[in-house]
Amino acid sequence: MSNSIEFHFNKTEDSSGYLLWQVTTLWQRKIKRELDTIDLTHTQFVLLASLAWLSKNQEIVTQIEIANHSKTDRMMVSKVLRTLQEKGFITRKEHEIDTRAKAITLTETGGKILQRALTMVEQVDINFFSILKDEVKPFNRNMLELITENQ
Repeated sequence: MSNSIEFHFNKTEDSSGYLLWQVTTLWQRKIKRELDTIDLTHTQFVLLASLAWLSKNQEIVTQIEIANHSKTDRMMVSKVLRTLQEKGFITRKEHEIDTRAKAITLTETGGKILQRALTMVEQVDINFFSILKDEVKPFNRNMLELITENQ
């Protein structure tokens, strides 16, 4: 049966999707190893970082804005934010204007853990992508183009 399966690519290294999967898996494994030391998942980190980033430019940040910024599922964001609230890293309050929305804020404890996590994750990124040397900026531009064109 498996001999009759036809693949478009003759070699796995010709498949951009498969290579992206492998690179992402390796990178996420390194991130996880670091974040495990401070009891934070990668998703929790991304949502905390998105909240902090959005908070730099606006007073009130909602769950939907965090989901849109991080390009993650809204229901998943709600569940993860609940966990972050239980850990004391964020507060969730009724939005002053839109009663259906929740206003999310980073607590002092959340800010401290996020700063530790940022240092760890940024160092993993620097180390992981340093192999690309002068090609990091073009690589990032290519990723941004893929994101923009495939939204």
